[in-house]
Amino acid sequence: MRKWEDMEVLLIGNGRLVEALIDRLNKNGDRVYLLTGQRESRHLRQRVFEKYNFSYDNDSVKDIYDSIKPDITIFAGAWDSHFNWQKARQESVRYTAALINILTAYSMLGRGRFIYFSSQEVFSGSFPQNLPESWKPAPKNLRSMAIAQGEEICANYRQNQGLDIRILRLDHLYCVPEKGRPEADPCGVMCMQALKSGKIFASDRDVFSMLFVKDAAELSYKAIAAPELAQPVYHISAMEEINGVELAELIQDAMGKGVEVVEESVGEVHRVVLDGSAFAEKLGQKIFTHYPEGVKQVAQFMKRHRESFIQAEDAGGSWAARLLHRVRVILAALVPYVENILCFVGVFFLNHYTAGNGFFDRVDFFLLYVLLFAVTLGQRQAVLSGLLASAGYCLQQMYYRSGFEVLLDFNLYVWMAQIFIVGMVVGYIKDQLHTIKQESQDEIAYLENRLEDLTEINDSNVRMKENFEVQLVNQKDSLGKIYDITSILERQAPEEVLFTAVQTLAQLMECGGAAIYTVANRDYARLFSSISREARSLGNSIKYSAMTEMYRELKERRVFINKTMQEKLPLMASAVYSGEEMQLIFMLWGIPWQRMTMAEANRLAVIGQMVQSAVVRATRYLDALSSQRYVDGTRLMAGDAFRQLAGAFLRARDQGLTECALLEIPVSGKSRSAVVSALSEGIRQSDYMGSDGGDTVYILLSNTNEENAGLVMERFRAAGYNSSLLKEVAL
Repeated sequence: MRKWEDMEVLLIGNGRLVEALIDRLNKNGDRVYLLTGQRESRHLRQRVFEKYNFSYDNDSVKDIYDSIKPDITIFAGAWDSHFNWQKARQESVRYTAALINILTAYSMLGRGRFIYFSSQEVFSGSFPQNLPESWKPAPKNLRSMAIAQGEEICANYRQNQGLDIRILRLDHLYCVPEKGRPEADPCGVMCMQALKSGKIFASDRDVFSMLFVKDAAELSYKAIAAPELAQPVYHISAMEEINGVELAELIQDAMGKGVEVVEESVGEVHRVVLDGSAFAEKLGQKIFTHYPEGVKQVAQFMKRHRESFIQAEDAGGSWAARLLHRVRVILAALVPYVENILCFVGVFFLNHYTAGNGFFDRVDFFLLYVLLFAVTLGQRQAVLSGLLASAGYCLQQMYYRSGFEVLLDFNLYVWMAQIFIVGMVVGYIKDQLHTIKQESQDEIAYLENRLEDLTEINDSNVRMKENFEVQLVNQKDSLGKIYDITSILERQAPEEVLFTAVQTLAQLMECGGAAIYTVANRDYARLFSSISREARSLGNSIKYSAMTEMYRELKERRVFINKTMQEKLPLMASAVYSGEEMQLIFMLWGIPWQRMTMAEANRLAVIGQMVQSAVVRATRYLDALSSQRYVDGTRLMAGDAFRQLAGAFLRARDQGLTECALLEIPVSGKSRSAVVSALSEGIRQSDYMGSDGGDTVYILLSNTNEENAGLVMERFRAAGYNSSLLKEVAL
């Protein structure tokens, strides 16, 4: 499995862990898409490429997958602040439904890796040793059962559909919270106790290990981007034990005076610490934030912003604020009833003063009063209105008759029955109409949300399309940019194409070293051009057939990747063919390990194909210069041909693309054939010989520096020819 570089990451969730992961992914240059799970999400300080404010169980999740096609999907799971676990029964159903919907969309896509974040909560009880990944989860409440059920769902999808799904269990995360949003981790809970009451209740029999959220994000990223993972489940833990009293004392020291630690060290020891040794052995582990620094950050931040965390009724607030809060709560609850009673008082006096008036004789104000509250506030207020109306009617009747006569009045009970029947029926109808209206509004809102979702996805796709169109033309790794650069090769003089090609190759592959070897025969290749000393480290001539691993890949026309980092081989290599014959070998050095991927191999293959036509054309032209423009069938090249060839080599030397030396040899009074024969014995097949048509012969030594040229000059001197070095072409 490859290691992803510049990944397309779909991050699902909210909370501090999600924010830390976004920050870590952005640092690596990955493209992050965020699914928040809610219609209106709070502002994120971290930048994401695209944000989708849809619920997790929304049908649009599949559309999001089809649009993004992510390499990595990360579900925050146990650490997702979107879920409100105070209503554990309802939330566990939502949690499971959301995970199944996400996994279904991911499985239908059929690509990439899925990361599910779990926690230590799946284990209940006390364990004398650190818990390895092989221990079976034993949840104890609805929240932990939902998280453990999520692990089982992920395992079923992985086993039944062969998907790359990994589970990361994080051990007691803690972090600096947002203002007004306290975290439920042990450190956050104790800090809230200190702010509210000035006391921290702790037990030294509670033993655990905590991991700072930034460390968790850094370690998690190693598993996210690892090329291969041997286990489906990994524990990520600091494995630094701390008990409740020790944690409380750290908080007390950070908050200063006014905080008291109250020990409640009774009962059995409760110890849950995850064993992260398998993760550390596989991927390496370094903890940057230890308890003194991490707890101090949390405690001091919450103390500095205490007003955003505590409420008026807490002990941390003033008595006046607590009293005002209680008054507000009571008034809010009593307002509907007070309104009803005040309205009843007005109706009572209105009915009393209109009694005996012929104009209002047939108007029943009590009935109108009951109907008013039944129509406006529903059945509950209709019952209260009926009771008040009955009491008011009886009170008015006792002005004229005794209480006993009122109680024996049959018409009174008929009237009361009418009042309650009318009030309760109208109130019931009001409640039903309200329910129907609410359901209709919910359905309309759902359809509108679906329409908005589709519109937003479409707008996102349009923006991404426009973005990719710009990228296709402007970005350094786009085909359009590759074409612009490689088209330069077509405009170069044939003698300079191979030198320009090595620059183009290094530029497009963004590597520190590149070399081009020309294949001499089925065993050997000669260095033609390079851009660094490391790229020339294999020598001017190599027996490529002896480089077994590289030759096997090149023979099959595949890109070679030096996965074992052998020193005698390049990091990547690719061959250019003309028909069935290998013509050139491209070799690369200075590529970071994380970029030695199939994506980079494909890019090198594409570049090789685009460079091939220009390079093969130039190679054939150079062959024509050296084989078809001899003088009298000798190795001596004509003046114009040699001048062009030597000029190209010397310009490339000045640019650091090759090494060469130009020698001038006077041959006055000597036979041309004898000179050519004698000098040919002292040069290689890859060297060139030219003449200005007079009494001087020039030798171009390819891949030779001035020091090595001195050896050739000594060889010529021994044969009776004096030579000197030239800095430029003088013929």
